[in-house]
Amino acid sequence: MSVDLVAQIPYAEELGIELSSATRECVEGGLDWAPELCTAGQVLHGGVVMAFADSLGAICAYLNLPPNAQTATLESKTNFFHAVRGGRVTGTARPLHVGRSSIVVQTEVDNEGERVALVIQTQAVLH
Repeated sequence: MSVDLVAQIPYAEELGIELSSATRECVEGGLDWAPELCTAGQVLHGGVVMAFADSLGAICAYLNLPPNAQTATLESKTNFFHAVRGGRVTGTARPLHVGRSSIVVQTEVDNEGERVALVIQTQAVLH
């Protein structure tokens, strides 16, 4: 099931995002550091971190949709705390609000015990 969810987001699949678990209450996944995903100084690009968090959050929102609905990101706020220079980033996405017209998801991104980023995004519920 997890592989199928990532496959529905071709960009997430291209980045190498992997899911370790995916339920309505919590989506967890990881992404390995790679030089082609970096900016200057071999630091994982912030856009990659945001795409990772957005993908986990989108999957979390998708799992909380009512029947026959779709989702799209309306807004995303990212706070960065720590640069990633190697290893693997892991993320945990949890719904903060599941409503009829929007779903708000919080995603925590970590790397080797350090918080990398905190992302809060609003997903539209499209009927």
